[in-house]
Amino acid sequence: MSSSLFRRLVAAAFALVVLTLLAVNYALTTHALRVGAPVDSDVRTLVLAICLGAAVVALFAGLLVSRALTSRVRRLKRAAEGLLGPEAQPAGLSDPNDDLGSLERSLTGVGHELRGLVSNLRFESARREAILSGMAEGVLAVDPDLKVTFCNQALLAAIGFRGSRYEGFGLLQLVRDPTLYEMIRSVRTTGERGTLRFHLSADIPRTLEAQATPLAMPSGRGVIAIFHDITDLERLEQVRKDFVANVSHELRTPLAGIIGYADTLLDGALDDTANRRKFVEIIRANAVRLGSIAADLLVLSELESGADQESEMVSVRAALESGLLTVHSEARERQVRLVREEMQDVCVAGSRLRLEQAFLNLLANAIKFNRAEGEVRVRVTQNDEGRVAVVISDTGVGIPSQDLPRIFERFYRVDKARSRQVGGTGLGLSIVKHVIERMNGTVTVDSQVGKGTTFQVLLPAASKVGRVHG
Repeated sequence: MSSSLFRRLVAAAFALVVLTLLAVNYALTTHALRVGAPVDSDVRTLVLAICLGAAVVALFAGLLVSRALTSRVRRLKRAAEGLLGPEAQPAGLSDPNDDLGSLERSLTGVGHELRGLVSNLRFESARREAILSGMAEGVLAVDPDLKVTFCNQALLAAIGFRGSRYEGFGLLQLVRDPTLYEMIRSVRTTGERGTLRFHLSADIPRTLEAQATPLAMPSGRGVIAIFHDITDLERLEQVRKDFVANVSHELRTPLAGIIGYADTLLDGALDDTANRRKFVEIIRANAVRLGSIAADLLVLSELESGADQESEMVSVRAALESGLLTVHSEARERQVRLVREEMQDVCVAGSRLRLEQAFLNLLANAIKFNRAEGEVRVRVTQNDEGRVAVVISDTGVGIPSQDLPRIFERFYRVDKARSRQVGGTGLGLSIVKHVIERMNGTVTVDSQVGKGTTFQVLLPAASKVGRVHG
């Protein structure tokens, strides 16, 4: 900067000296012609010396001015380059009243304003990104070329993305669903919002609902989409539909029997002494079945409502013995042997009535779905973690592996024909699961077809304090 300015000053001084010499020479020549005598050479030499001296003084002054200007300009340059840099204390102005001082003051003020604006923009950008990244819903933004510019962690987890960077990926590279691609492309083209429900094939299949909106960008129109995971809602909706259908079916079957045999009696079978008692017994059996379904539904409703139950100290061994006593006659009729293994006397906190009901349901299933001359083994122990383990195993028909995840659903039956043949409402295992979970426990099942089934109930042990119900 200084050398360039200095060269310009030297050139200007040299041009000024030359022009001055030419002007002086012209003036002297004109004067000589007027007076009719030549100009003395000493005068010319003196004039040349004065011009050269003036040129040297001008160059020296120009050098000083150049250095001062260069220093001021460098400060202005640093101030301009630091407009978006970190905050710094400005140096005092050498001459705040001249034009350069006014310019430096203006740049300093603009720098303060720009730093404030940039700081606010960075804060807003960081806050938006934190909000979008922390959302439970998936968020995806694409540019006009349908290249991904943003994708939060919720969506990356849903699609099973394992890479480190997604920026610049094509939409189909990230989310491999043609229907979603077409919907987002349509939103980009038309500028109108779009909604789509689609199934995502990932490690865990999911159902997502996407809502896409146009997004104004410097390079054109992009798209931002919000993804709601409705897998659980869809499953619950299906469970609700199945529940309504199953309840309707379960109620319709005994009602059809009651109505049919009642009509038969009314149509003249009352006088049929050989069969009328049998018809009445069938009507009563179907009525009892309806009552059992209604009672189990009421129990489930109470358990699912979360209503607080009176908690008491319950002897697990006593509750299991009560269940064994209840099913003893049925086991004898079906030729199933009940085997008591280790039966530790441990206590848990909860409802004695509900715990007995859960054990009774497990024992009844173990007997109903057993084979003739089979066994049902029960065991009560306390493990090293302070939890009570109740194991009920049988040697029955077993449960296929594909049915195991659903056996605790209401009205779900592995073998519908056999289930109705041996009786039951299809709600027993669902009641067991709710009862155990209300007592902060867990119930698991292990089964092999043709070899039998084992249910294990784990409950937190409680110390024997106060009244124990057994």
